[in-house]
Amino acid sequence: MPLPFLTADRGAAAREPATPRAPHTVEPLPYEDESRWRRPYRPGPWRVAGAALVLLLASYVLFSALIIALAGSLPVAGACVVLAALMITAAVRLVRVGIWLSPRGLRQVRLLSSTVVPWQEVAGVRTVQQPVRWLGLPRTVQGQALVVHRAQGEPLPAVITDHGADFLARPDAFGVAADAVEARIAEYDH
Repeated sequence: MPLPFLTADRGAAAREPATPRAPHTVEPLPYEDESRWRRPYRPGPWRVAGAALVLLLASYVLFSALIIALAGSLPVAGACVVLAALMITAAVRLVRVGIWLSPRGLRQVRLLSSTVVPWQEVAGVRTVQQPVRWLGLPRTVQGQALVVHRAQGEPLPAVITDHGADFLARPDAFGVAADAVEARIAEYDH
């Protein structure tokens, strides 16, 4: 629900009719830097739930580090703090997995690595039917994947799939996200 009385442009917002937006679209804020990396879709509930579970476990490890430190074993408490810091880093990285776009190019972020492809090297993006991993596990099922083709070399491995942590059981959201990535690429590529 828009609250135009809380914004500085309340007069302009009251005069302009509301424009319908497609579901799951992420529009940039008016004051946001357009040169920053942006994900053209929101992280899915499975990805957020997995990161929340890892953060919950990290809080237990930190609490145990406090108890161990109060008991007098500082080296073991330090090891618990290091383990908790690694778990927090993994949770943040888990949420960041996906496709990120900017005027400089396309960034594909995976859990342990990332690949940046400048727009000059992107030949195209399309949705294909192929065996995909179910929630990133070794088990594969038939599904759709968004494949980024390079001008030279092999295509990037598919990170966005309809059975991934972002779009499992949400095929409409996968279609909207794939269309958003293709639209952004067409916008930046011209």
